[in-house]
Amino acid sequence: MCKKEDFLVSKRWRMAFTVIYFTRVLISLSKKILMKNGPPLPTLSHIAVDVQPVDNGSSNDKSVCFLEVDTKKLNDMVRNKNFEAFIRFGGVKALAVVLGTDIKNGISGSEADLTHRKNVFGANKYQKPPAKGFISYVFEASKDTTIIVLLACAILSLAFGIKQHGCKDGWYDGGSILVAVILVVAVSAVTNFKQSRQFEKLSAKGSDIKVEVVRDGRRQLISIFEVVVGDIVHLRTGDQVPADGLFLEGHSLKVDESSMTGESDHVEIDERNPFLLSGTKVMDGFGFMLVTSVGMNTMWGEMMSLIICDMDEQTPLQARLSKLTSFIGKAGLAVAVVVLAVLLIRYFTGNTKDDLGNKEFKGSRIKFGDMMNSIVGIVAAAVTIFVVAIPEGLPLAVTLTLAYSMNCMMADHALVRKLSACETMGSATTICTDKTGTLTLNEMKVTQFWLGKETMNEGTSSEIALNVLDIFQQAVGLNTTGTIFKADSATFVEISGSPTEKAILSWATFYLGVNIDEIKQTSEIIHFEAFNSVKKRSGVLVKRKKRDKAACSHWKGAAEMILALCSNYYDKLGMLKAMDEEERLQFGTIIKNMAEKSLRCIAFAYKEVAEESGQILEKLEETGLTLLGIVGLKDPCRPGVRTAVESCKAAGVNIKMITGDNVHTARAIAFECGILSPDDELDNEAVVEGEIFRNYSLEERIEKIDKINVMARSSPFDKLLMVQTLKKKGHIVAVTGDGTNDAPALREANIGLSMGIQGTEVAKESSDIVILDDNFTSVVTVLRWGRCVYNNIQKFIQFQLTINVAALVINFVAAVSSGKVPLTTVQLLWVNLIMDTMGALALATEKPTNDIIAKPPVGQSEPFITRVMWRNLLSQALYQVIVLLVIQFKGRYIFGVDEKVKKTLIFNTFVFCQVFNEFNARELEKINIFKGLFKNKLFLMIIGCTIVIQLVMVEFLKKFASTERLDWGQWCACIGIAALSWPIGWLFKCIPVSGKLLAKQR
Repeated sequence: MCKKEDFLVSKRWRMAFTVIYFTRVLISLSKKILMKNGPPLPTLSHIAVDVQPVDNGSSNDKSVCFLEVDTKKLNDMVRNKNFEAFIRFGGVKALAVVLGTDIKNGISGSEADLTHRKNVFGANKYQKPPAKGFISYVFEASKDTTIIVLLACAILSLAFGIKQHGCKDGWYDGGSILVAVILVVAVSAVTNFKQSRQFEKLSAKGSDIKVEVVRDGRRQLISIFEVVVGDIVHLRTGDQVPADGLFLEGHSLKVDESSMTGESDHVEIDERNPFLLSGTKVMDGFGFMLVTSVGMNTMWGEMMSLIICDMDEQTPLQARLSKLTSFIGKAGLAVAVVVLAVLLIRYFTGNTKDDLGNKEFKGSRIKFGDMMNSIVGIVAAAVTIFVVAIPEGLPLAVTLTLAYSMNCMMADHALVRKLSACETMGSATTICTDKTGTLTLNEMKVTQFWLGKETMNEGTSSEIALNVLDIFQQAVGLNTTGTIFKADSATFVEISGSPTEKAILSWATFYLGVNIDEIKQTSEIIHFEAFNSVKKRSGVLVKRKKRDKAACSHWKGAAEMILALCSNYYDKLGMLKAMDEEERLQFGTIIKNMAEKSLRCIAFAYKEVAEESGQILEKLEETGLTLLGIVGLKDPCRPGVRTAVESCKAAGVNIKMITGDNVHTARAIAFECGILSPDDELDNEAVVEGEIFRNYSLEERIEKIDKINVMARSSPFDKLLMVQTLKKKGHIVAVTGDGTNDAPALREANIGLSMGIQGTEVAKESSDIVILDDNFTSVVTVLRWGRCVYNNIQKFIQFQLTINVAALVINFVAAVSSGKVPLTTVQLLWVNLIMDTMGALALATEKPTNDIIAKPPVGQSEPFITRVMWRNLLSQALYQVIVLLVIQFKGRYIFGVDEKVKKTLIFNTFVFCQVFNEFNARELEKINIFKGLFKNKLFLMIIGCTIVIQLVMVEFLKKFASTERLDWGQWCACIGIAALSWPIGWLFKCIPVSGKLLAKQR
């Protein structure tokens, strides 16, 4: 009552202050106007003022005036953790009054109130640095070494071409190189620009965290961006602190401030240290905070505004391909230099002839202009050879493949946070997965309840029910909100909490008639101990207001762990009995039998705590407990999990289940999911407890790790230890996790997979990929896409290098032997750039098949270009070189055509060889290259576009492409010769390659 009177007095004082302040402002303004405008006009004899009565109700219904709030001092107090300033402010309750917050009901949450608070204190958003524009990506793409070299070649070609052929016809070669450069830069810039925008959207989506606040007396989930100063925020383990604020109340609240201070130790938050910083993570306990600063007024906001996210992450595969591109470019430069030297020697020694058969170099009789034209032609030929050696489409192919796969994985319930994870997942050899929520549905249901050594039914004694209600409400219901209501003569319960808590509390409500509200009103929590992942239990010290008992220590946790602490138990009739060793063994057998039915066994126990010197010690008793009962909960396996596990095993990927359940429950679930087979039943090393595993020596762990399929009663440290051991053994490890304590294992793993529904923000930030539906089947989908990405890039590289090798050899041999190159710069750029880009898009959009998952994982240390690829590549390149060189030297006689038509035949045959070879590239090992062809409509569309553009190049762009029109017979000859690529590919795929045998053995 006093508090209410004090509040009303302070409110009236604030109103009086506002009136006085406003009056003084009016007097000051009126004096200024009088001095400016002269004497006032006559006024009315009286003025009527409508004064509204003061509403003594809740202040939450009105906009609060924040004149007394010094925003800077408030921000600095929390940021600097200034406890003296905190005392001067009057503590958290006084600040709540100043900020117009009811510590029980929060702010009103009305639109006017929220807008007013945002106007005064700012919104909970930080100012990001401006995103890079499209022009920035154009400049970045232009800085590439390959582009600079091509630009130099373009300038040289333009100069030489115009000098030789004049402006009208001399710009073709140089102009085509410029067009190629512009195309490469444009495509690269557009791709990177789109990718950066996509990352920004994903980042914004990932940053939009849901926060639970109390407004108008109700808890509600809102976006973190909607949090305002004065809000009361509910914090749980794994949450991110959404803004700067002060601790109101809670239990065992600990936060990780390493992101702000760099200190790794967890900081305990209580009345002595009430300061909570935005961006920190709740590692333990729960509590409520009063928001004092948001957005740019927090240290986190200032830090984030200075951070520019690097959207141009280069994956390991991209780095390897950049080196490959550089090597090919250097090899091409070396060949070009050799060709230049050979042609110059041939020219100056009189071994080259013009089109009329006369020697080009005539010693002192040659004109200087003619000599320069010949030298320019030689240099142009060398430049052409260098241009064809550069695989411009290679980096672009990787970017397109990764971008396409990321979009498809999003549709398959997987959000990729790091590009490198796409390709690394294809090499995974082991997946360490949680049980609850990943392999199972995380939908708990009570199926058994034991009191004493007998199962309980609805006719249980009321005395036992009361004791059970105590433990349900105080040990289970602490983190739970329950409301009983009647509808259609039936009793229902609304509960928010973990699935285990929901299941038990729903069961208690239905069978025992629990009145949650009544119990909460008659109980007072003195001390709380959060769930311990090592001890597998949680506890609470509760004082019952309407009983003579001083207090009770209540415990809930793993049945065998709680059983070890008990000395007494209640039987079915409600009689308290002592527990001897024989009865302890009987209870152990009950727990084991329940566990073998794949039930999660939870036990409840309590002990009365006596007062000492009139005080209750804030310590939970851990010995001499009385066992109240044992609950068996069933969490059914997800549909399709067994099939997914079998697919992983067929793919050579080991599945290891890590769970906190006991050995018997873990073994039963593992059999149900297919992780354990009947052969593993006799193998005692297939299932191990976390404590035993951590007590092994390093040598023993490395020796036994491959045999272990299930780890029961494990802690997050045990999971981390298993990941470290597997990596030391040479495995590529993927780990699933959803809890805050899983963060170290997620970071340590090669691929961290967090859960999108049950996962905490800490777990998500520590992961590489977020599984949006928490389903193990989606993990297998990620594995399929990882392998598909790797496989698609291999296909394209085989296709790309076949073009480069064939074109380089053909031009080199022809240039050295005859001094002329059969393929012009324009033609080579068309083949090497346009077809490559379109080929990259066609092969990048191949979706994962069942065959991909049947192959063994690819080791990251293995060469990217495999022996199978070399076999396919060299066979096709050799065929193309032989055929085109035959046309080069004997084509005029075979087809009875002139030199220009012969060169057109070479160009046309070469292009169609690539078209047919693109089909060969769809399958690296299998003979059937048409399987699933009609499912990839984009591939067929690209093939069609390539053929149409080639037709236009030959028939209509004669001057630009240096071609002549062909008749039907010549077109059929080109297509027929190129079509032989298919039978040649089938024939060479029958040749065994030792690398395939090694892969199968692995």
